[in-house]
Amino acid sequence: MYAPIFYLTFYSFNSGGTMHGYEGFTLDWYKEVFADTRLLIIVLNTLVIALLSGLLSTVLGIVGALAIYEVRRRRNKNTLLSFNNVLIVSPDVIIGASFLILFTMIGIRLGFFSVLLSHIAFSVPIVVLMVLPKLQEMSPTLIDAARDLGASRWQVLTGVVLPFIRPGIFAGFFMALTYSLDDFAVTFFVTGNGFSTLSVEIYSRARQGISLSINALSTLIFLFTILLVAGYYFITRRSGSRAGSASRGGVMTGAGEGGSR
Repeated sequence: MYAPIFYLTFYSFNSGGTMHGYEGFTLDWYKEVFADTRLLIIVLNTLVIALLSGLLSTVLGIVGALAIYEVRRRRNKNTLLSFNNVLIVSPDVIIGASFLILFTMIGIRLGFFSVLLSHIAFSVPIVVLMVLPKLQEMSPTLIDAARDLGASRWQVLTGVVLPFIRPGIFAGFFMALTYSLDDFAVTFFVTGNGFSTLSVEIYSRARQGISLSINALSTLIFLFTILLVAGYYFITRRSGSRAGSASRGGVMTGAGEGGSR
C-alpha cells in the first residue's frame, strides 16, 4: 500500500517531468502547485467542507449515539445499529447517485451546499460508531450518582457523559474529517460547475495527462493526512494519561482518608 505512495512522492521531485527516469532534484512542481490560484481556492473549499462536515456530523453523531444508547429493547437497538451500519457498507457510487437524484428532485443546486450535506450524511454513521462504544463502557452508576447529587439532565450530559466519551468524540471528528478530505465518489456526483474539491480536481487533471504537479499535490495531501493521524493519537494519548493520573490521584486520596480514619 505504501510503495505506490512513496513512488509518487519520489517522482514529485523529478526535474525530468516524467515518471520513467529520475533526472534530478527539483521543487518546481511544488512551486507550480502554490502558484495555481484556482487550485488554492479548491484547497480552501476542501478544507472548509471537511471542517464544517466534521463538526456538524460530530454533533449529530453524538446525538444519534446517545439516542441509540438510551434504547432499552435489544431488538430495537440492533435495528437502529443496522440502519446506521448499512450506510457505511453501502457502495459510494450508490450513495452519490442517490444524493444526486434527491438534490435534483427537491431543487437543491449542485455546489457547496450539496457537497456539504452529502459529506455530513455519510460521516454521521462513522461518528456514531466511534462514540457508541465509549457510551457502552461508561458505568451507569456514574449517572445515578450525579442524579442523586441533584444534577439536572443537562448537567449530567455536560459534566459526566461528554467528558467520559471525549476520546470517542475526537476519534469521530478526525475520522469524519479524513473521510471528507479523501472522498471522491460521492463528491463527484454532487459537485456542480464552479465548485470542486481536491479529489475531483486530481481526477480531472489525471485524465488530461501525466503531470508531476499531481504528484506534488498528492504528496501534500498525504502529509496533511499523516499530521491529522498524528494529532489524533497525540490527543488520545494525552487524554488517556490525564484519566490515568486522575484515577491514581483518587485512589491515593481515598487511601489517605482511610489511613487517617
